[in-house]
Amino acid sequence: MKPIVFIDGQEGTTGLQIEERLTGRTDIEQIIIPHHVRKDEVARRDYLNAADLVFLCLPDQAAREAIALIKNPKTRVIDASTAHRTAPGWIYGFPELTRDRRFEIRTAARVSNPGCHATGFLAITAPLVAAQVLPPDTVLSCLSLTGYSGGGKAMIAQYQAEGRPEALNAPRIYSLAFAHKHIPEILAQSGLAAPPLFIPIVDDYYAGIALTIPLHKSQLTEALTSPDLRDILAAHYQGEPFISVPPFAAEESLASPGFIEANAHVGTNHLELLVFGDGDRTLLTARFDNLGKGASGAAVQNMNIMLGLPETAGL
Repeated sequence: MKPIVFIDGQEGTTGLQIEERLTGRTDIEQIIIPHHVRKDEVARRDYLNAADLVFLCLPDQAAREAIALIKNPKTRVIDASTAHRTAPGWIYGFPELTRDRRFEIRTAARVSNPGCHATGFLAITAPLVAAQVLPPDTVLSCLSLTGYSGGGKAMIAQYQAEGRPEALNAPRIYSLAFAHKHIPEILAQSGLAAPPLFIPIVDDYYAGIALTIPLHKSQLTEALTSPDLRDILAAHYQGEPFISVPPFAAEESLASPGFIEANAHVGTNHLELLVFGDGDRTLLTARFDNLGKGASGAAVQNMNIMLGLPETAGL
């Protein structure tokens, strides 16, 4: 029998993107709750418990409430909200993060899908901490440029409205008190003891993230150069279907020499790690689709792993 899959919150941005990636799949059976009862607790409970795997594409509190409705011990869950990313008993769904993570996801009943900014930050830092070249007590600076779709349906509507405020025509820095909701999962998964100085920026384009961390050789435990750091990342992600690390200072990866565009991989589940610098000073950039590897694409990748399907199916 084909595994039965249900999206709770199908009409949100992430749910719609997951649905798009599942369309045409013949290796699963998707059940869809009728629109008129999608907020009815009894109906939702029936659908949640009828599925082999559930995607929760809901606000945090609604995701917690959905978990309480699941009584079927065979129903497995991927939660795309922030609610369970640091919760006990949940596996953090970043398959490429550690050597054992795929197996943990494959056997898990509960998987939390990573946040978009956290995905880029962890892709860069976790391998360097694990290789013991980046001290755990390092206080990093990080700038993350994202398209407005990361703000969900309300922000999308705001940016796409006629007569919108002039302020939306320019990049906007936010999380001014360094209290971004992705910081707890970053600390839980990176191996770093100190929260980064994380500066997110939303700009007037739909999708794509370019998250950048600058490093100086004095921050490292060894006398490593910029190409050395690139090689550590390349070794960690060798053979990964969705993460690539081009050669050091690979200008051919850029649409325009000297400029890293944030929307290069929109519509894909691809995450690219770019390394530039002068040897002593290094610029490490993760660029990917905030709706792809940063959300819905990652969720489908996790589903494939959990259900024993080809990891790249639908992606």
